[in-house]
Amino acid sequence: MNSLLWLIPAIPGLGAAVNGLFGRHLGKRASAAIACGSVAASFLLALGFFFTRFLAEGGASARVEQSLFEWIPSMGVEWAYRLDSLSMVMTLVVTGIGLLIHIYSVGYMSHDGGFSRFFAYLNLFTFFMLNLVLGANMLLLFIGWEGVGLCSYLLIGFWFERPAAAQAGKKAFIVNRIGDAGFILAVFLTFVTFGTLDFYGVMGEIASADMQGGVLTAIGVLLFVGAAGKSAQIPLYVWLPDAMEGPTPVSALIHAATMVTAGVYMVARSGVLFSHAPAALALVATVGALTAIFAATIALFQTDIKKVLAYSTVSQLGYMFLGAGVGAFAAAIFHLMTHAFFKACLFLGSGSVIHAMEHAEHASGGHRHYTEMQDMRNMGGLLRHMPRTGWTFIVATIAIAGIPPLAGFFSKDEILWKTFEHGHFVLWGIAAAAAVMTAFYMSRQVIMTFLGDFRGGAAMEKHLHESAPSMTVPLVILAAGSVVAGFVGVPSALGGSYRLHTFLEPAIYAGGQAPPAMPHNYALEYALMALSVALAAAGIWFAWRRYRNAPTRDASLAGSGAYRLLLNKYYVDEIYDATAVNGTLRGGEGLYRLDQRVVDGAVNGSARVTMLSADLSDLSDRNVVDRAVNLVAEILGAASTRFRRLQSGLFQSYALLMLLAVVLLAGALVLWS
Repeated sequence: MNSLLWLIPAIPGLGAAVNGLFGRHLGKRASAAIACGSVAASFLLALGFFFTRFLAEGGASARVEQSLFEWIPSMGVEWAYRLDSLSMVMTLVVTGIGLLIHIYSVGYMSHDGGFSRFFAYLNLFTFFMLNLVLGANMLLLFIGWEGVGLCSYLLIGFWFERPAAAQAGKKAFIVNRIGDAGFILAVFLTFVTFGTLDFYGVMGEIASADMQGGVLTAIGVLLFVGAAGKSAQIPLYVWLPDAMEGPTPVSALIHAATMVTAGVYMVARSGVLFSHAPAALALVATVGALTAIFAATIALFQTDIKKVLAYSTVSQLGYMFLGAGVGAFAAAIFHLMTHAFFKACLFLGSGSVIHAMEHAEHASGGHRHYTEMQDMRNMGGLLRHMPRTGWTFIVATIAIAGIPPLAGFFSKDEILWKTFEHGHFVLWGIAAAAAVMTAFYMSRQVIMTFLGDFRGGAAMEKHLHESAPSMTVPLVILAAGSVVAGFVGVPSALGGSYRLHTFLEPAIYAGGQAPPAMPHNYALEYALMALSVALAAAGIWFAWRRYRNAPTRDASLAGSGAYRLLLNKYYVDEIYDATAVNGTLRGGEGLYRLDQRVVDGAVNGSARVTMLSADLSDLSDRNVVDRAVNLVAEILGAASTRFRRLQSGLFQSYALLMLLAVVLLAGALVLWS
C-alpha cells in the first residue's frame, strides 16, 4: 500500500477542486456526496494503513514513506510523505472527526446559498491539514500550516455579509501571520544549522551529537512562537474566540480536529529538539499553564454558547502544551485525541441548539439578531425538545470535566500527574485550578441551556424541535467516542499499559531514545487522581447549586469590578486596539504623508521642470515632444487600466493569486527537475 499514501491528502484536494469549479452546476446532493465521499475515502485508506502496517506487521515502529518528486534540489527538499505512529494518530483524527463534521454540515448548511462553496473550503482545509501531519519535512509541514491558515480565513469569514464575520476572518489571518513569522525563521535556522529540513534527519543528528541549549533553544522558541499563533496561546489567542462568527461546523473543525491542534502536533513532532532545549521546554510549559487558567477564568461568565466553548478550547490547548512542556509529549497527544471527540461533540451540539433556535424564531415570526439566538440567557429547558442533542452534550460535558471513566479523565489526569511527577508543583496547582473552573463553567452551560424553563418566549418554544438525523447521528458517535476513547491510554495504576504512549514514542523520539521512566509512586498517583476527581465534582456541584434555580443570576454581579473584568475578557482586545492596531494605523498615516509630500513632491517637481523646458523650446520641437508624451501616456494609461484590476483590495483575490503563484512555481520546479 506504500504507493497509495499520497492519495490520503490528494482525494480531499480533488474534492475541493471539483466543488470549487463545478459545485454550482452539480447541485447540493452531488456537492455533499463529493465532499463527504472524499474524506470518507481518505479515512478508509488511513484505516487500511493502520490495520495492515501498524497492527498486522510492524507495530508502533512501522513507517511508510513516499517521495513524489524532488521539490527544491538546491536544498535537498523532497515533496515526501511519512506515515509513522504519530502521524497515523493525527491522520485518523483529522479524517475521522472531519468526516463526521462534513456529514453534520449537510444538514446544518442545507438552506445556505453558498452550499457548494462551503464544502469546497472544508475539503481544502482537510487537504492542507493532511499535508501538515503527513509532511516528512518542515517545509511541507509549513505549506500545510499556511494552507489551513488560508482556509480558516475563508471559513471564518464565510458569511462575509456580516461585518463581524469579515472582521473575524481578517483578525485570524493577521494574528496567525505573526506566529508564522517565528515558524519560518525557525525553518531557516534549522536548515542553516543542520543542512536538512527532514524531521528524522534533524532529530537524529541532535540525538547522535547529544546537542544541548544554544541554537536548539532559539529554534525551539521560534517554533513555539508559531505554535502559539496557530494553537491560540498567550498572547496570540485573541483570534480564536472571534472565529465563532463562522458557521458552527467550522468552529468544530478548527477547534477540535484540525488547525488549533497543529501547534501541539508540531511540538510533539520536534520532541527530541525540545528535550535537548530545557529553556524552550520550560517556556512551553509555563505559557501552556498560564493560558489554561487565563482562558478558563474568561469562560466563567460568558453568555454566548459558542464563546464559552471557544475559551474552553484555548484552555484545553494550554493543558496540551503543559503536557508537552513537562516532557510528556505522548500525554499531550493523548489529550489532543480525546479532546477532539468531546469538543467536536460540544461544538456540533451548540450548532444544533442554534439551528433549532433560529428556525423557531423564524417560524414564530420573530426578527431577533442572530447573536440573541446564541445567548444562553434566552435558552433553557431544551433537553425536553432536543433530547438527543441534550444528552450527547451532557456526556461530552462530563468528559471534559474529567469525571471517570470518560475520556477526559484519563488524558487530563495524565497531564496533571506528569506535571506533578516532574516537580512542577506551581504549574500543577495552576492546572488543577483550571480543572475546577472547567467543570464549573461547562456545568453552568448545561444548566442554562438544557435545564429549567425555556426563556425565549412561548411563541418560540412551540416551534422548537430536534435536529435532523444528519446532525444528531454524528453527535451520538462523538458522544460514544467521548466515553471510550480514553481506554487506549489507561495508566498502569489502573491496570492499563499506556498503550497509546507506547505506540507514539518511536515517532516522538525518532533518532533518539525516550527518557528513562521515573520511579513510580502509586500511592501518590492514586491520591492525586482522587483529588482531581474531587475538584471536578466540586466544580459541578457549585455550578448546580448556583444556577439550578436561577440560571440568569449573574446579572446580580453587574456592579462587581472582577465580574466586569472577566466578562470583558480582561480588555485585551481594547489594549491591542490602543497599542498595536492604532500604532500601525498611525505609522501608515505617516508613510502616506511621506509619500504625498516627498515622493509625489519629487515626481510632480520633475513634471513641472519638464513642462517649463517644453514651454521654452521651439514650437516645432514642442509639437514633437507633445506627440511623444501623448503616445507614452496612452500606452501607460492602457497598461494601468489592465494592471489596476489586480489591486482590488480583496483579501480573497490576493490569496487566490498567492495560491496560483505557488502552484505555478511548484509546476516549474517539477518540470525543471
